[in-house]
Amino acid sequence: MASFIPEEITAAKEAETIYVVPVEETVEKGLFAFLNRAVSEAEKNQASAIIFEVNTPGGAVDAAGEIGKLFTSTDLRTIAFVNKQALSAGAFISLNADEIYMVPGATMGSAAIIDQSGNAADKKAQSYWLAAMRSAAQESGRDPIYAEAMAEESVDLPEYGAGKGALLTLTTEQALEVGYSEGTVENLEQLIETLGYENATIKRVDETFAEKVARFITNPVVVPILLSIGSLGLVVELYSPGFGIPGAMGITSLLLFFYGHLVAGLAGYEALILFAVGIGLLILELFVPGGIIGIIGFIAVIASFFLASGNVVHMGISLLIALFVAILVSILMVKVMGKRMKFFRKIILTDSTSTEDGYISNKTRTELVGLEGVTVTALRPAGTVLIGDERIDVVSEGSFIQKDKKVKIVKAEGSRIVVRELVESED
Repeated sequence: MASFIPEEITAAKEAETIYVVPVEETVEKGLFAFLNRAVSEAEKNQASAIIFEVNTPGGAVDAAGEIGKLFTSTDLRTIAFVNKQALSAGAFISLNADEIYMVPGATMGSAAIIDQSGNAADKKAQSYWLAAMRSAAQESGRDPIYAEAMAEESVDLPEYGAGKGALLTLTTEQALEVGYSEGTVENLEQLIETLGYENATIKRVDETFAEKVARFITNPVVVPILLSIGSLGLVVELYSPGFGIPGAMGITSLLLFFYGHLVAGLAGYEALILFAVGIGLLILELFVPGGIIGIIGFIAVIASFFLASGNVVHMGISLLIALFVAILVSILMVKVMGKRMKFFRKIILTDSTSTEDGYISNKTRTELVGLEGVTVTALRPAGTVLIGDERIDVVSEGSFIQKDKKVKIVKAEGSRIVVRELVESED
């Protein structure tokens, strides 16, 4: 008996829209901003499902956590399509999707949490990440033991190569066997057919140029580099007259930092305004003595970096790296390069204004030592004496000397001429 499919159902199937969104390269806050835009667009257009094409080695834990919340908070059907690798934070992201499909030869797992130095994170961070991995697996109805083995070396699963110092990394076949994959497909087209959306409209959302730049700039490795270039450019500019290439490079690097964080949605314009105010106060300090304005400006600049950052710890480390690099290069410029390189000899003062080289700031009148004169004014302890026909500014040895007293010059050091009162002998 032939089946009958109403025209309304067929039309509804053809009217469905499926979004395909890439999850590639390092996981960071810029990726979250892009995925957030893609999910919002899919929800606005009432899409039937979103396919996230995952191919990432992992990345920042905080960014992965926000992406995981993004996946679980949407009412749309979410599918993680592991096209080659979903490691570390990529595995966590995939576990937060409603379904997981993998291509032949793909891998998923190896999700230990490490710090910026590549070492194992502290126990508190490890405990949080292990709980997050376990929760992600449980929420999607999967056995959490395998998620734990991905993040903890002590979980022993010898049949899958985990335990005894090794983290679990599932192959395509193993993921299907333990229920961490709903199926294996050759490519995206086959996945769409498997999901039953062969007649749906497929809309692929790619990153804009601005989002690509933002992702690059907000990368935890790139941030300290940008800040180091910025600080170096400004330090070199201090040694050179006018405003040239080093200063332009420094300002450009810092503006790129803020631009990337603004586009990624990590910072608002208040951070950029605070930075501009801080720079203005530092410039004002050059003309207004006191130091308070400069200190406030410096604090404002540092605060603007933390305000723009999505992670206070990472920003603190990045600023310390930039400060260390700036100090190190400053020392090298003055002590080493200033003597060897022609360019640095032009911007760094290496000559000393010594008396041996013919530089004299004040003439030392040693010929006056031993001469006698009379005080024209009282010495308190500075004043004026008359030596012959010449009036000379002098100081006493510390005592008060009245006017019209006989004195003798006992010392001459530059502009400082010291006199001593002469006591008249009694008859």
